Amino acid sequence: MIERIGNCKIIDEVGAGGMAVVYKAVQEPLGRTVAIKALKSSIAIETQFSERFEREAKFMASLQQENIINVYDFIKYGGTMFIVMEYVEGIDLYDMLDNFKYLPVEVASIITLQVARALNHAHFRGIIHRDIKPANVMISKRGDVKLMDFGIARDETLSDLTETGTGLGTPSYMSPEQILGDKLDPRTDIWSLGVVFYQMLTGKKPFFEDAKRSVLQKIRIDRYIPARKLKPSIPRVVERILGRCMEKQPADRYPSMQQLIHDLEDFLAARVSVNYNAHMVDFLQQKEVITDDEASGILATGTVINGQKIVREDRRAMRSIGFVLTSVLAFMLFFGIAIQLTAEEKSFSDKTSIVPVTFKNLGFVKVVALPWAKILIDNNDVGMTPLATPIAVPAGRHFVQLVNPYFESKKLEIEVEAQKTVIINEKLEIDTSKINPEGPKE
Repeated sequence: MIERIGNCKIIDEVGAGGMAVVYKAVQEPLGRTVAIKALKSSIAIETQFSERFEREAKFMASLQQENIINVYDFIKYGGTMFIVMEYVEGIDLYDMLDNFKYLPVEVASIITLQVARALNHAHFRGIIHRDIKPANVMISKRGDVKLMDFGIARDETLSDLTETGTGLGTPSYMSPEQILGDKLDPRTDIWSLGVVFYQMLTGKKPFFEDAKRSVLQKIRIDRYIPARKLKPSIPRVVERILGRCMEKQPADRYPSMQQLIHDLEDFLAARVSVNYNAHMVDFLQQKEVITDDEASGILATGTVINGQKIVREDRRAMRSIGFVLTSVLAFMLFFGIAIQLTAEEKSFSDKTSIVPVTFKNLGFVKVVALPWAKILIDNNDVGMTPLATPIAVPAGRHFVQLVNPYFESKKLEIEVEAQKTVIINEKLEIDTSKINPEGPKE
């Protein structure tokens, strides 16, 4: 096994396929755990494969979206190539379905929604994935859903690496037009995602090989068995979503991934009242993919706040009192931001060993800083600008500090009202004391 790639020290081999090997490594200057995808040397000598591998790295590096694996570096060394990327500790959807056969409708819908968001971003950039399947979807222990492997993705602005009239992909998940080798557009990914969604809900692929016809022939000609015939508990609205994803003609499918996202969000809004990551973590804990201690650490339970032990003793009790936990609150509790309890709430918590978390006493802080800044709220590091969403904090007075090593820090005192947003918009001034008028030292 290779011991080092660039500034990364290899720890272990975690997977291998026909074209590449994946290693777990540590990027030493940062102490960051990363995954390294290495193109096999025997494959690297083939120009087409090396071009495809390099294109994959460029595609993924250009797609900065929370549901897509981040790429940190691309290295050519020793006659082959390496992609240094985000390491996700968890389980891929292929193994999850192998272990559990099918998933609860809410869990399957959340996974489909998150993959759809990743694909929507890729489609906006003119990139079609073309290989959506369970093995390319990763669920982290923190409840994140990540799309990976853009190895056969196609950029509409670049030449394709396949010949006209041929199709690349995994047969069971290929769209009819992909099988025929027709020109593809983003709706081919909508079909493939629909197939994965169907499999998550029913435990079966909608099209599979038999003695009479191949899976490719069935995809082109046959109708699949409706999901509710296999599992009557599947809601009709979900069956309609599946049907629109898997129409034979692209024109009959969702016109864009955004329309699919809207329908999934509407369905989930009435079914899942907590943060989607928290719901996923709860499911992973129930299925023993993660331990109770791991779940407690992620959900900020089983921790000490103001000297009191916060534990989850009874799942049904929490549901009966309308317990709502979001990832934002988990983030706050993780960094030690204490939520002050009223006397009534404290009395209740003493009886139940559960701190009731509600939104009624929360406000929000939106921070814009030019050029950028690390944000400290009450001396707790809560992130770095630009932030996609406002920061949730308990109502009341807070001290905010904006820190950039090359600019003068800003210190602010703000008053946050419940259910209202305070907007901080600051332009940082250059710290002249850090400028060397004589230029850099030799």
